[in-house]
Amino acid sequence: MARGGINKAVVQKARNALLSRGVHPSIDAIRIELGNTGSKTTIHRYLKELETREQVIPSDELSGPLTNLIEQLLDQLKEEAQQSVAQAHEMLLRERSAVQQHSAALEVRMRDLESHSSGLALQLQTAQDLILQEQQQRQAVEVDNARMVQSMQALEVRVRERDERIQSLEDMHQHARDGIEHYRQASKEQREQELRRHEAQTSQLQAEMRQLQQTLMIKQDELTQLNRDNARLITESRQHLKDQHAREQLLTQRDQALDSAQSALVSVERTNETLERQCQTLQSEVARFDEVCTAQTLQAQSLQERLSEATKLLGYVPPPSS
Repeated sequence: MARGGINKAVVQKARNALLSRGVHPSIDAIRIELGNTGSKTTIHRYLKELETREQVIPSDELSGPLTNLIEQLLDQLKEEAQQSVAQAHEMLLRERSAVQQHSAALEVRMRDLESHSSGLALQLQTAQDLILQEQQQRQAVEVDNARMVQSMQALEVRVRERDERIQSLEDMHQHARDGIEHYRQASKEQREQELRRHEAQTSQLQAEMRQLQQTLMIKQDELTQLNRDNARLITESRQHLKDQHAREQLLTQRDQALDSAQSALVSVERTNETLERQCQTLQSEVARFDEVCTAQTLQAQSLQERLSEATKLLGYVPPPSS
């Protein structure tokens, strides 16, 4: 509890008490008399005022009633001063209580702010962890993208190689067709020459027939080899399609992060469909080639039968064909 202030009346009362006991009213004596309250400066100022007043109005020159009146006035002033001091003291206590309540509220607010700050720090740490995880996931996706790009590049190389093989096969088919066409043209001319000069060139016709049969066997062997190559290419194409299907499933699982790779894969699928259609076209051409070879074989057999009939008419027996 704070100590109340002192006033002139309190100092005067303490001074009078000391004087009545025959003690010199010094500043320290008055302060001890007041219970060690009040500052020495204030006590000194009140003592100076009391001494000045006593010098102005000596107490022995005043009459008794006037002195009593002055003492009553002093007592009344003292009571009023004490009431003022009490009121000031109560006001000070109320202000102190209000300050303490405000301080307690500030402390509660400070604890709330510290708790909120801790929560924000925890949220910041969590956000930083999430950012780190996202960065790691992004790096993993970038690595996967790089792998997919490498895989697509390898697939493109294989597609180019297959295109080159198909082009080579087409060249071989073109050579075969050119050879067959040349053979057909030569056979046609040969047949015309044989019809015009059949009796004169019977022996030459038989030699050409043997040569024709050998050429046909060679062409059939070439055709068989081409069929084998075609079957092998078809098998490779199917295997490529299976591999492509597996890659499509893998790309489908990652389509959200790899849209660009999926577009490239769709382009490759279209290329594969084109290649498949080209293979089907080649198969159709090979089938037509088989039909042409069959027709040529039938023509050769017919020609041989006619040759046999001609030799019988001429009475010539040809040697057995090798």
